[in-house]
Amino acid sequence: GRSKRVGAERIFRFEFPEAPGALRKFLSHFGPGFFNCSLFHYRNYGHDFGRVLVGIQAEQTPEADVKVQAFLDDLGYRYVEETDNETYHQFLRSDNPI
Repeated sequence: GRSKRVGAERIFRFEFPEAPGALRKFLSHFGPGFFNCSLFHYRNYGHDFGRVLVGIQAEQTPEADVKVQAFLDDLGYRYVEETDNETYHQFLRSDNPI
């Protein structure tokens, strides 16, 4: 089952560098006491970077928001938050009644 401590899902679109250790660097931030990766979709079209859509679940507290922002800053990969994207709300959100 889903932990009651895990908060709402936030969606991010990343550009992962095509370099050894890029995924390991990303995944090293997940684990007990941090946040949960609820979605991971990777796509590469032969560029120097891969496009990755990621869902992150974290507690809904100011402290958790600081941790997520620190993760994004420390990671150093280009990203855009897509949580408010209409397509996400229409097709991917778990509370969508479709």
